[in-house]
Amino acid sequence: QVQLVESGGGLVQAGGSLRLSCAASGRTFSSYNMGWFRQAPGKEREFVAAIRRFGGTTYYADSVKGRFTISRDNAKNTVYLHMNSLKPEDTAVYYCAAQYGGTWYLRDEYAYWGQGTQVTVSS
Repeated sequence: QVQLVESGGGLVQAGGSLRLSCAASGRTFSSYNMGWFRQAPGKEREFVAAIRRFGGTTYYADSVKGRFTISRDNAKNTVYLHMNSLKPEDTAVYYCAAQYGGTWYLRDEYAYWGQGTQVTVSS
């Protein structure tokens, strides 16, 4: 099992940057594929980015491709989401999630979730 805690959210101006962190417990963090999802008020939770357990392959939603970068440091049991050129439509609660295996962009394929961190982008 793994427990996840997100941090790094906050208020940022449009065009700015922010880095989110997700700290995981346990000794087998490297065994999990990791993903970031986000949910705006009144909307469904949507896929943002994912990274395979060994960090060699990443995936991004079309809406963030070229602006966001997901990375992981298995030695620190931490996954990151670097967000650049932020837009007001990026405003949402961002959730970190873990899966041992499955479809990388589907919420139901992730077994473990953090509590989320708020990101607000002002225009």
